[in-house]
Amino acid sequence: VVYVLFRPISRYYYKKVNKVLTEVLWLELIWLVDWWAGVEIELYADSETFNLLGKENALLICNHRSDIDWLIGWVLAERMGCLGSIVAIMKNEIKYLPVLGWSMWFADFLFLARNWAKDEKSLKTGFEQQVRNPVPFWLALFAEGTRFTQTKLIEAQEFARSRGMPIPKNVLVPRTKVNKIRS
Repeated sequence: VVYVLFRPISRYYYKKVNKVLTEVLWLELIWLVDWWAGVEIELYADSETFNLLGKENALLICNHRSDIDWLIGWVLAERMGCLGSIVAIMKNEIKYLPVLGWSMWFADFLFLARNWAKDEKSLKTGFEQQVRNPVPFWLALFAEGTRFTQTKLIEAQEFARSRGMPIPKNVLVPRTKVNKIRS
């Protein structure tokens, strides 16, 4: 309803209203992390940086270590006052998840098909849209593009070794699968 009524008239008011609605929905998950799991987050930053968190655009680069590490980013964003304006780059299938995926779509998350021919335009359009965003946002990027597992680490190490690259110990190397070109 907000998308249909507010967005065509005023992107500013759409983002403001959607930010509140998104926060209300996502706060339920954050409450579970705080209350049930008792997660503690330690943030190390100088005072100038700490005071700017949530008040300006930011890029959050994360390792994808578990199925719920994105939720830790949401907890941090909530504590900094910008939960409703956090966005991420995610695989396209996520937007079809009932409620959670839909809320990410309405919150202007960037979804990728993992096909550069399709994703190049999506990324350009998405970034242009975020830059015009009237509300400061955090862009969360899980640079590895997939969850970290021991099997994937071994594949990444083998790939790095075969290419003469430094051997990773705690992160993955992007693109460990070689695309075969037909001749």
